[in-house]
Amino acid sequence: MRTIEINMYKAGTATPTPAELIARARALIPVLAERAAKAEAERALPDQTIADMQAAGFFRVLQPRRWGGYEMDMATYFEVQLALAEGDMSVAWVYGVVGVHPWLMGLIDDRAAQDVWGADDTVLVSSSLMPAGAVTRVGGGFRLSGRWKFSSGCQHCGWAFLGVNAAPGPQMPADRCVLLVPRSDYRIVDTWHVAGLKATGSHDIVVEDAFVPAHRLLQFIDTFRGEGPGLAVNTSPLYRLPFGQIFVRGVSTAALGALQGMLDAFLRYGAARVGRGGKTAHDPVAQLAVAETAVSIDEMKTILLRDFRNLAAYAERGEMPPLALRMEYKFHSAVVAERCSNLAARLFRATGGAGIYADQPFGRILADINAGRQHISNQYEQVGRGWAAVMLGGEPGKDLML
Repeated sequence: MRTIEINMYKAGTATPTPAELIARARALIPVLAERAAKAEAERALPDQTIADMQAAGFFRVLQPRRWGGYEMDMATYFEVQLALAEGDMSVAWVYGVVGVHPWLMGLIDDRAAQDVWGADDTVLVSSSLMPAGAVTRVGGGFRLSGRWKFSSGCQHCGWAFLGVNAAPGPQMPADRCVLLVPRSDYRIVDTWHVAGLKATGSHDIVVEDAFVPAHRLLQFIDTFRGEGPGLAVNTSPLYRLPFGQIFVRGVSTAALGALQGMLDAFLRYGAARVGRGGKTAHDPVAQLAVAETAVSIDEMKTILLRDFRNLAAYAERGEMPPLALRMEYKFHSAVVAERCSNLAARLFRATGGAGIYADQPFGRILADINAGRQHISNQYEQVGRGWAAVMLGGEPGKDLML
């Protein structure tokens, strides 16, 4: 097994720079690639991988400083995710979801953050944000029951954000919201038998009549408006970005990093391969697939980082970006998975017969990218039609994931 040395995070040590964090993520690429086949077979990320990510400080990138975090910009978070995906898209997918929850904790009532991190500020939080289950108001909080799907990385987490549509009633939220629930109040049901992203362990979560204190509720309308009770103590403009913009990128950017990993593997493979038709280096189909993949990765990454520079500028001015711009940026995110899927398929075809063997990474990476393409936020056709309707003079619909 390959070993590496990382400047590990130690309590009380200086905060690393963004460049140091990105370098740590890049140092993990060969290690993650080596672990990927075993993780896929076991349908779970190794505990050691989560430990490596914790030690490197990756889950602190968006965590509030008052809870031991770094409060860094979104570019750092996404650069880390891109690097992890070059090694294993499942790792990057879990980071894209679990790694954004420390940011969401910055919006919720600080008493909830105390519940999660009061004894240990390394505790991780998973989620299943689509509304499910039933919630009723009781004295001091809510009773919650239900079953939620697709909770990526949940086996490594001590808490979960669970989405609900609040029912009408006295003092009940009128809109969609999330409730924060400890591991002791839910069970994980092993359901993750899938075609791709097998190592994400995105199992079901079941809650049976748990009590949730009122301070562990966050309304989605707050995340849409750049508001939330936690902003009383977490005052950085970082926490005034629209959550929908961050979340959708968290589930599309992993595909972009995985495509880069596939391209790098193809370049190593193709440089030495001689097929029936001659050297891959002289194959015009392979040549064009490589060139178009490389330029597309550069383009999509450039747009990603530019969009978040623009969003950060709005937050720093205390403004919310207009809905039309948010719809455009959501399409920029959704179309990434589609483009990566198509480009990965072209690279896979160019590997020839030898590329289908399990000792090569191409089939796994293609399956992972295609699985990520299935996420509701990556349905680019629907997102694109909505944005185009606004460009054509229509009104933007109510979408809290903008």
